[in-house]
Amino acid sequence: MSEDLADRVRHRIAASTAPVTAGAVAEAVRAEAGGVIGDATLLQTIRLLHQEFVGAGPLEPLLRDPATTDVLVAGAGQVWVDQGRGLRQVPVDLPDEESVRRLAQRLALAAGRRLDDAQPYVDGWLPECGAGGSVRLHAVLAPIAADGTSVSLRVLRPATHDLDALCGLGTFDHAMTAVLRSLVAARLAFLVVGNTGSGKTTLLAAMLGCVPEDERIVSVEEAAELRPAHPHVVRLVARPPNVEGAGEITLRQLVRQALRMRPDRLVVGEVRGAEVCELLAALNTGHDGGAGTVHANSPAEVPARLEALAALGGLPRDALHSQLSAAIQVVLHMKREPGGRRRLAGIGTLVRVDERARFVPVWQHDDGWKPGRSLLADLLKAREVNPPWSPSPSSCSP
Repeated sequence: MSEDLADRVRHRIAASTAPVTAGAVAEAVRAEAGGVIGDATLLQTIRLLHQEFVGAGPLEPLLRDPATTDVLVAGAGQVWVDQGRGLRQVPVDLPDEESVRRLAQRLALAAGRRLDDAQPYVDGWLPECGAGGSVRLHAVLAPIAADGTSVSLRVLRPATHDLDALCGLGTFDHAMTAVLRSLVAARLAFLVVGNTGSGKTTLLAAMLGCVPEDERIVSVEEAAELRPAHPHVVRLVARPPNVEGAGEITLRQLVRQALRMRPDRLVVGEVRGAEVCELLAALNTGHDGGAGTVHANSPAEVPARLEALAALGGLPRDALHSQLSAAIQVVLHMKREPGGRRRLAGIGTLVRVDERARFVPVWQHDDGWKPGRSLLADLLKAREVNPPWSPSPSSCSP
């Protein structure tokens, strides 16, 4: 296929207002070839241009793999994929800077965002790309990206495992399964914390699946990841601004709407901004059993992390710590190990010490029960739930 033919086909498709489908690509190739192209060359040309114009292009097969969590492009010929065992380089047909730039700009357009020399970076969400879930896009054009246009795609698949399945995968043992069920039964508000890809959303969804069927769950998310096995879930999803910068619906706005929807359990898929103010206010005014996830390196850093987020919403430090210690009873720490396994690394509770919320360990995977276990026992008993402490190791122990 000549580059001249490819350019003519690209211009024809760009000038058309019709959706870019496989049929549209084939029709454009035939029209520009003028009948002087062999069948084999025609088929190859259609296949290559279909990859370029439809879906995620040459990255599509990687996104379709159910094991893929991240696809990273660091310039021409530099494609890396993470499929649960760390990053590895893969051969993908992106031979030059122009091909990477075209791909980045087309993905940005699909996400409803602008990407050009005047706006050389973009952050957005792609429509379904055959990945079986949401795909978050981040791209930076050269020369801002000094080594060539950079594209980062993160696949966020719906979290559908239940607690028994996670136990079988070695995330925690049978004893901890019983403890997690008791937290839900007691309607204790909890946060799941950890780094990116540690399994926070998966654990949150599994625990929501234990909520009694006669309770209504209202979840607020930036991307639709939470799909708990529960018959009554209302999911609200934020919306980024369009190319004109209008139409944005924030998590903070959605939390306010969720409070008017008679939630028995209010859930924020990921607390990452000023919406923490509304969430804590709700959990302090009768909305028991709420939950969410927070990015944090360790559970001990949760108060400081939420303090920084609350500042974005204008909530003073003292007010944040006062509300936090009263609103959140339990913190669950998820960790991703070097081999890729996600594990429940610890459980703790929050107490107020010297006017500040402090994390107190209850249980740690590598060190067993801690003195804070009595605090958790008191919280459960106050909600008329007996602590399910196991006297012996479980056969499902990782």
